[in-house]
Amino acid sequence: MTTPKPIRLLILGTGGMAANHAEHFARIPGVSLVAGVDTRPEQLETFCEKFGIPQRFASLAVALEWGGFDAVTNVTPDAAHHATTMPVIAAGKHILCEKPLSTDHARAAEMAEAADRAGIINMVNLTYRNVSALQRARELVAAGAIGTVRHFEASYLQSWLTQPAWGDWKSESQWLWRLSTAHGSKGVLGDVGIHILDFATYIAGRDATEISARTKTFDKAPGNRIGEYLLDANDSVTMQVALEGGAIGTVTATRFASGHLNDLRLRIYGDKGGLEVAFEKNRSRLRACLAPDLVTATWRTIRTPRVPTNYQRFIAAIRNRGVPEPDFARGAALQLVLDRAEESAKAGSISLTI
Repeated sequence: MTTPKPIRLLILGTGGMAANHAEHFARIPGVSLVAGVDTRPEQLETFCEKFGIPQRFASLAVALEWGGFDAVTNVTPDAAHHATTMPVIAAGKHILCEKPLSTDHARAAEMAEAADRAGIINMVNLTYRNVSALQRARELVAAGAIGTVRHFEASYLQSWLTQPAWGDWKSESQWLWRLSTAHGSKGVLGDVGIHILDFATYIAGRDATEISARTKTFDKAPGNRIGEYLLDANDSVTMQVALEGGAIGTVTATRFASGHLNDLRLRIYGDKGGLEVAFEKNRSRLRACLAPDLVTATWRTIRTPRVPTNYQRFIAAIRNRGVPEPDFARGAALQLVLDRAEESAKAGSISLTI
């Protein structure tokens, strides 16, 4: 059996999501977590001790000067993705970046173009690509199992503003910043909108061509402020979306879906059948109504084999054993859709082309 090519990985940013990255990468044979970067010395020290990471750097510049790594996983806050990713690309290092790729399309496109010119492996961590039901549904649609796509309904449902299962959002900064535009948040649209838009359009195999959106920010505290956090980022969004080929549908996301911790759903219909894809309580499910069951409207569960994670795909691509997908180009394309949705909402839900 061939020994896998060793990959030395630097983790950029050591906040909450970084632990998930470290745990997944540490399980991949031949991958070594060699360095961590964070401007917060105590956070950096604690994280690196926990995961046995030997090198610790207070700045990316110093880490790049050291250079003893092959690839980077970027887990910095959304607003820092562009500033931290561009030097990594310039250094010729492979990179996986957390979603969204950046906070606007112009910066995301610049990142995608720079990565392409540099010839490095680049991926954006759209985590629901790891869902087996999503991958199988895409295969069925691409194979023509439901015929021509005509209509779809997609939703991303969270409840952390109505129940404490995620923690106390009123007192914990890890949640409060997500509710404040001054702290870099674009609300539920920017945070999980990218996930549900990817979920729907990836399965459909069609890009969005037109969108209209409405966002809503609800009063959550006196003066809608808690300490330094003005709670002005959107909490719910509804979108009307048209796809290449003429299909139309709705895409919604909210943090007020009481009873749903972190659930994604898609119903997609063609002229020959329909599919229902669900990811609930960390488990996925795929149901289909296909010929000859259309006459009786019988829905059947379809088994879905496990699929590689984005972390595994990233390392495989570096080793020339797979395709780096979803890449920065996909992240930039989705950011353009998000930008248009934000513009639409600000302009009174007008319809905009993409």
